[in-house]
Amino acid sequence: MTLRLHDTATRSVRDFVPREAGKVAMYLCGLTVQSEPHIGHLRSGVSYDVLRRWFERTGYQVTFVRNITDIDDKVLQKSLERGRPFWSIAYANEVILDAAYRSLNVLPPTYSPRATGHITEMHGLISRLIDLGHAYVAEDGSGDVYFDVKSYADYGALSGQRVDEMTSSADSPERAKRDPRDFALWKGYKSDEPVEAQWTSPWGPGRPGWHIECSAMCLRYLGPEFDIHGGGLDLTFPHHENEIAQSRSAGLPFARYWVHNGLLNLGESKMGKSTGNVLDLDYVSALGVRMVELRHYFVSVHYRSRIDYSDESLRESATAYRRVEGFVQRAVESVGAIPAGELPAEFTEAMEDDLNTSGAIAVVHEHVRIGNTALAKGDDDGVRAALGSVRAMLDVFGIDPLDPAWSTASTGGTPGEELREIVDSLVALALEQRAQARARKDWSAADAVRDQLNEAGVNVEDTPHGPRWTIGTRD
Repeated sequence: MTLRLHDTATRSVRDFVPREAGKVAMYLCGLTVQSEPHIGHLRSGVSYDVLRRWFERTGYQVTFVRNITDIDDKVLQKSLERGRPFWSIAYANEVILDAAYRSLNVLPPTYSPRATGHITEMHGLISRLIDLGHAYVAEDGSGDVYFDVKSYADYGALSGQRVDEMTSSADSPERAKRDPRDFALWKGYKSDEPVEAQWTSPWGPGRPGWHIECSAMCLRYLGPEFDIHGGGLDLTFPHHENEIAQSRSAGLPFARYWVHNGLLNLGESKMGKSTGNVLDLDYVSALGVRMVELRHYFVSVHYRSRIDYSDESLRESATAYRRVEGFVQRAVESVGAIPAGELPAEFTEAMEDDLNTSGAIAVVHEHVRIGNTALAKGDDDGVRAALGSVRAMLDVFGIDPLDPAWSTASTGGTPGEELREIVDSLVALALEQRAQARARKDWSAADAVRDQLNEAGVNVEDTPHGPRWTIGTRD
């Protein structure tokens, strides 16, 4: 089968044909690190991690670039508010972001460039645009350099907008723009900005505009043309529109496919740092939801669909994952840790259809049902087959409960995971006391331990391989 992906540029689902056979080059617009990440940001990271895993599962060699925007207006505003260097704030939030990605089993990118590390490349790209007549230096001595939107005939094609109907670009002061819709490539230094937030340039001291950063980093790590450019749907305009305009005006073919993920809404609007309308991983952990369950919540919804977040929907998804996890645990107790096997054809069909993870998750649950039936019948061959298939599918999603990445040590630990480790120890102690009571035929004491665990929400099941427990509802 051939993977088909929705391409925003053509507004259609297209067969994916790589620029170079057997290889995929992907760029994902990463975060602006003026503050800590929220779960809306992390949904995007998980979505493209699944796409990457699918490419690798189907035999591609993947180069995956996810940048860090560590210099822009928002970062500088935080610097002024807190009286700290902008780079200090940016780096501290980058460390938190990396830990959040690890806690969700998001594979590290091939490269994770910071914008401030590529000023020279930006200068080169801006100079080329000026020489080709697509950019100009402001005549007021501010040091600003602007892209001339009307010089690029296809401006607005990605987002489906007409230039004449657009309002002015809000990424910089008007100052000496020739047209209010022109956008900044370089921003001349202003006296009310942090003094360390400036670099020398052919046009005077200043800093880069947001859009030129990504074009320069794409060129540096993936070359003039690459396969996939990804990001949240909210980046389509103006950010990605401007990237296309400046890159193609500079003679670069740029991205062959544009893939955008749907947003995560909280209430009536998208989750956003600017409005304070956010939930973070600490909030999720406080609900008693583990990071693997949050990841399951993300992948259960098609990447282009909007998620309307609620605590209830998250808990329901966590319960669904626990059913899958419970089958894996019972199957391993019965037949051992069978490695991942072949992917079912219907799973592959769903994934090749624009990464239809919601359809693919349904296949996982169907094979769990088949596996549970085999367990009930004592059909070890059937259990092995189901376990191998389920583990293969869960591995694509990054949620295999047997993956070492989900241990506290390898994720760096989160409050929810540390709590689980403590509960493991306490329940093990209680089950040992129960086993001792059963050994001396003190059935009332053994039942009392089981009843107390059940009242605490811990369900105990006796199996041929000994007792096993799960977190469930209190009787």
